[in-house]
Amino acid sequence: MKKYIPNTITSLNLFSGCIGTVMVLNQEYMLAFYCVLASGIFDFFDGMSARALHVKSLIGKELDSLADVISFGFLPGAIIFTLLKDTSSSAYLPYLGFIITVFSALRLAKFNIDTRQSTDFIGVNTPMNTFFIVSLPFILEDYPALKNTWLLLGIAILTSLLLVSEIKLFSMKLSSLSWGVNKYKYLFLIISVILLVILKFLALPIVLLLYIVFSKIHFASEKEVSQV
Repeated sequence: MKKYIPNTITSLNLFSGCIGTVMVLNQEYMLAFYCVLASGIFDFFDGMSARALHVKSLIGKELDSLADVISFGFLPGAIIFTLLKDTSSSAYLPYLGFIITVFSALRLAKFNIDTRQSTDFIGVNTPMNTFFIVSLPFILEDYPALKNTWLLLGIAILTSLLLVSEIKLFSMKLSSLSWGVNKYKYLFLIISVILLVILKFLALPIVLLLYIVFSKIHFASEKEVSQV
């Protein structure tokens, strides 16, 4: 039975993503956030369980990407779509929000064949991007002056490009618990938690920026150590 456990967890990721997308289209953004959070947890534990149970499979890898396209591709695209519907008078322009879905699919396909991403990421990973996107309805509710069609389109384009960029970003899967090896990962995690407690949803854009900054510092320090 144990060989079915990882794929079952992945399927729960997909199921949660489907429900979350419906919540987005109904503008139930808090429920959508909880669905994204659940999908993120399932996405983390499916791979962990596969490694722990020694039941990795090709179908599991493919299913994981298919689930992520919905939970971390279609869902964030739907968020930008619904937000653009509220800010734009055009009947067609809001559909441009789904460029995030297209680039998320490209990012996942690229990840599956890119051997450089076996331990870390090249380009922003789809869950991180989705957590940023899902914060936007709450930020715009608190700061209505930011409700701007062109700002939302700019965010959609920028995040789409970050998904398929060549920016190297660390993974939070730790090969050891050593502070020396992982200090920038730990610092990123600690600061992110503090910001989330204080700023709540407003912290998520900052967390995305910190992720990029700390990753650059992390890999720069690794390079210096290897050259010594």
